[in-house]
Amino acid sequence: MIGDQYFRSQITDHRSHFVAEMSIENRERLELNRHIAQLLKCRRCPGMKSTPVSGGAIKSDIMIIGQAPGPREPVLQRPFAHTAGKTLFRWFEEFCGMNEAAVRSKIYFAAVCRCFPGKNSSGTDRVPAPDEIRNCSSWMDDEIGILRPRLIIPVGRLAIMQFIDCAKSAGEAVSFPYRLESLIGHKFRAKRAGYRFDLIPLPHPSGASPWHKILPGRELTERALKLIARHAATRELKVNLESTNPGILMQD
Repeated sequence: MIGDQYFRSQITDHRSHFVAEMSIENRERLELNRHIAQLLKCRRCPGMKSTPVSGGAIKSDIMIIGQAPGPREPVLQRPFAHTAGKTLFRWFEEFCGMNEAAVRSKIYFAAVCRCFPGKNSSGTDRVPAPDEIRNCSSWMDDEIGILRPRLIIPVGRLAIMQFIDCAKSAGEAVSFPYRLESLIGHKFRAKRAGYRFDLIPLPHPSGASPWHKILPGRELTERALKLIARHAATRELKVNLESTNPGILMQD
């Protein structure tokens, strides 16, 4: 009888713990959905040429931080929807065994600025102004607070620069003037919005820059992608993905 009572109490405790975990998970998803809804309504920057672009409310331990949407992303309503995206997802497929569908379904996409800045006088995409970056920074801070990611992957120099001071505040030695050669291919410990996380920068995959195609950029980019593939958050994500979507991962 005593053994039966103990066994039933253990089951009850386990169920209570499971329900509590599910409740936290549901609250976080609800909070993330509300955040995305508010983000899509943002009109803080009158100089922007589109409304915000979002990758959706993906609950994840990993965040990819882009720079800003190009002209096609607002039309297609997803980040990294054109040439740079093809290269980025090819990298993940080759080094992490995750195709585009897998990456988009399991990794949260954010950006320094969420709207298309428009073109500059030379016809290339305009770099967001400092006030536009400040206006948008609170969205990223809120996302870090909601997701509490274990790994953040900033893509491109503008995205990387948003985290350099965060890495310094976490005790990492990052050399000025932050040449890509000193950043790509390394893992840093960073802190932002009150949370600590690992930071593995990637160069921008745009065809406008050949840095990731020539030495030493090519080797450093490969080293960074291998660090991402070996990170515990990536490995656990892949296990979860395969258990819920058998066959979605690329075969080694």
